[in-house]
Amino acid sequence: MPRGQQQEPPAAAANKSNRKDPPLIQCADLILPWLTPRELANISTTCKTLSEISKSITLRRTLDASGFLENHPIPFVNPNNQHPYAYFLYTPSQLLPSQSPLRQPWGSQLDRDYLGRHRGSSACKLNEPGEVLRGCDSGPATPRRGTVESGKGVGGCDCDCEGCEEGGSGWEFLGLEEMGIMTECGPGCGCGLECSNRLSQRGVSVKLNIVRDGKKGWGLFADQMICQGQFICEYAGELLTTEEARKQQQIYDELASGGQFSSALLVVREHLPSGKACLRINIDATRTGNVARFINHSCDGGNLATVLVRHTGSLLPHLCFFASRNIKRRRRAHI
Repeated sequence: MPRGQQQEPPAAAANKSNRKDPPLIQCADLILPWLTPRELANISTTCKTLSEISKSITLRRTLDASGFLENHPIPFVNPNNQHPYAYFLYTPSQLLPSQSPLRQPWGSQLDRDYLGRHRGSSACKLNEPGEVLRGCDSGPATPRRGTVESGKGVGGCDCDCEGCEEGGSGWEFLGLEEMGIMTECGPGCGCGLECSNRLSQRGVSVKLNIVRDGKKGWGLFADQMICQGQFICEYAGELLTTEEARKQQQIYDELASGGQFSSALLVVREHLPSGKACLRINIDATRTGNVARFINHSCDGGNLATVLVRHTGSLLPHLCFFASRNIKRRRRAHI
């Protein structure tokens, strides 16, 4: 270096170097997470820099299927590594098709930092006393609201809704032959997510992972010991009318005829108290859904129970899954 010339600071040199990069590379971490796997694969072939960024995005996608929208990361595990993850848009709860995004960023480091700060400031603490009985040695663990004292539940709820007044267990195990029904606080109550009568509204609170099997494809597995009665997840997706569901099913049947497509359209029928009618709910998790779309069917009865959960003040119930028996770590969760 010539005498009298000062060395350029590293940060300034880096900024100068970045200014030489094409705009796409400079904004790659903002743009590429919005791409589908096919689009990501195509753009990775254009240059080495975009190839490396695409690989890092793919890795972050495999580390958490929820895109940091749940309380714990839910990783994909594929021993063959041919298909590192399944691509879909994530929603923690059911939504209308008009509310479903056309695209969703997934795999960005910036998204993780933002969501981490957001969740840290607003998310409530889970698995505290009075919410879920922990430890399987003392018998089945069931979701509960806790006992009521002076009109207040253990979660600090002072609602007048029937669920909080009753206290006791939020869900009693009915077995797989019968669908359970329970009521939680909802829009009609003045309490927040910290209320112990909102067990299924705080997202997935148990550790899970999604494992690909050579015969059954992707499946949902426990990544911790899950006790009987614990809440697993809601079946989230787009709420369709019966006519919309029938049209979509016809499209899915045509796609499935090629052998490379599997839909996640679920139809639930709730018989009304009059006994003369039933409420049909169509939940399509094919394009937009959550981890429940990976729950497989079992020939031996499974280890999950389905429960219709009604929120006070809401018209439609939510289909939720609870552990019908203890589920050991690395065991498949199925119905």
